[in-house]
Amino acid sequence: MTQRTGSADLPLHGGRVPAWLGERMTRLGTIIAEAIVLHYGRDEFLRRLSHPFWFQSFGAVMGMDWHSSGITTSVLGALKRGLSARGDDLGIYVCGGRGAQSRKTPSELLAIADRTGFDGNRLASTSRLVAKVDSAAVQDGFDLYLHGFITTTDGNWVVVQQGMNGERRQARRYHWHSEGLKSFLNSPHAAIEGREQGLIMNLADTRASTSRDAQLELLDKLGPDKIADEFYKITGEDRPRPMMVEPQLSLPHLVMPMRHDVRECDVNMGRLHGNLAAAADRGPKDFADLLLTPNVGPRTVSALAMVAEVIHGAPCRFSDPARFSLAHGGKDRHPYPVPIKIYDETIRVMKSAVKKGRLGQHEELLAIKRLDDQARQLERYVTGPDLKEIIAGEFRHSAEFGGRSIFGHEVDLEPKVCEE
Repeated sequence: MTQRTGSADLPLHGGRVPAWLGERMTRLGTIIAEAIVLHYGRDEFLRRLSHPFWFQSFGAVMGMDWHSSGITTSVLGALKRGLSARGDDLGIYVCGGRGAQSRKTPSELLAIADRTGFDGNRLASTSRLVAKVDSAAVQDGFDLYLHGFITTTDGNWVVVQQGMNGERRQARRYHWHSEGLKSFLNSPHAAIEGREQGLIMNLADTRASTSRDAQLELLDKLGPDKIADEFYKITGEDRPRPMMVEPQLSLPHLVMPMRHDVRECDVNMGRLHGNLAAAADRGPKDFADLLLTPNVGPRTVSALAMVAEVIHGAPCRFSDPARFSLAHGGKDRHPYPVPIKIYDETIRVMKSAVKKGRLGQHEELLAIKRLDDQARQLERYVTGPDLKEIIAGEFRHSAEFGGRSIFGHEVDLEPKVCEE
């Protein structure tokens, strides 16, 4: 049976992803998706997308703000752009989006169905019903504004939706997964992600079946006008105490703080030191021969170690999404500006490995996997600098690495010594 996998707080951020980052997110996101499909298949990629912790880490490793609600929009947008040209080859299609794009989801599904032959009408109905459940049956104070529908040629699907509470400046993300789904009205969510607001009236929960039946009975016997009269009566001063209902089961809760800076409490330092150590001389022996060219140094390999973990890591590995922002920084300079040169080298190495993997030459893909294996082994005993020192080092080298953010290019502030 499908069950929720967790929840998290998401600060509501405005603004847009700059073109220089959006284009790179599209390329890297598509390459990561293809690498997962090559290693584990399409259904595993859907499972990853339905996991809210992995989804947040996926966005962070691509340079999006590590804690922001904007990760949802930018990740879905990057996948939609990148997979539009690869969809027929991979058998994965991304529909919908934010605002007006979300309402085009059924027509997009029908258009894809005309080309591929899957049941577009069924998926279009599913899209509408999922949106209706999260907008009407789950009343938690968040208004839906984003609906992403990812499906495969096999008819399996994932839905990622997001709602906002403008007064609180907070967002909530909802994850659905077709795997094991038997009913839209008996705990169908794979996960609900958002800041806790107290008890939620969730009529889609399996324990709400009695309530749903009672509502239908009231509607049949009294009609809407009589129900409204009774409602106003019971909200008066002498109204009877409402019957308390069992609260929803507690879920693992990922807290995305309102602050922008990444702190040591946000990061599993043992895992981070393992990532960094795997990029040093203790990494896999074949990695240098296969991937290290004169333009790729340890800094790029440390980014590749985190990308490798996104591709190969088990769900428990993503309890600290902030750590993955240490791969390529963030567009708002948190934890540091996006190192464009490193980012482009990561894309180049991954593109080469995936391209050769499509042709049956898996050596480079397997070397990247071994990089992840090595990082996991090293994290058991390696130590290293604290997070502040790591971030300070990134800022020192930011201009050298082509650092860029929404505030512009980083410049080298070190004083230059003029030679006589």
